[in-house]
Amino acid sequence: MTPEQIRLVQDSFKLVEPMAGQAADLFYERLFTLEPSVRALFVRDLRKQGAMLMQAIGLAVRNLDRPQDIAPVVRQLGQRHVQYGARPEYFDVVGECLLWTLEQGLGDAFNSELRAAWATTYKLLAEQMQLAMQEATTPAGSRAAATTPPDAGSRTAGP
Repeated sequence: MTPEQIRLVQDSFKLVEPMAGQAADLFYERLFTLEPSVRALFVRDLRKQGAMLMQAIGLAVRNLDRPQDIAPVVRQLGQRHVQYGARPEYFDVVGECLLWTLEQGLGDAFNSELRAAWATTYKLLAEQMQLAMQEATTPAGSRAAATTPPDAGSRTAGP
């Protein structure tokens, strides 16, 4: 990511944080509409889940300029998602829902440049999570073969 993309994402997230609960509600409503099968994976209170989602996004966004600091946390999150039943094919729709939610919350401020910056952010985080998921489900003897992350998807990778 470029320093400008990092700045754009960090500045825009400051505008989203005050409405974090609403943003999380919008996100999950959209996710369950586009991919109803994921609803069964959410056994916790969705308000609490939404708060955890926004905290995780906030942590990642605040540390975008220090990827070495957030990579282990993002990878642990990916490993935990295996236990939750998440599958790699969900990442496309999750990214789509994230961008849609940001567009709803930021309105006209969510221009093509900001969309591209967020898409890049999501792609980087999703790739780390997917790699960790792949490693968590690969037998120990064949982990060396899992050196490249699965495709994070074309719907969220570009502007």
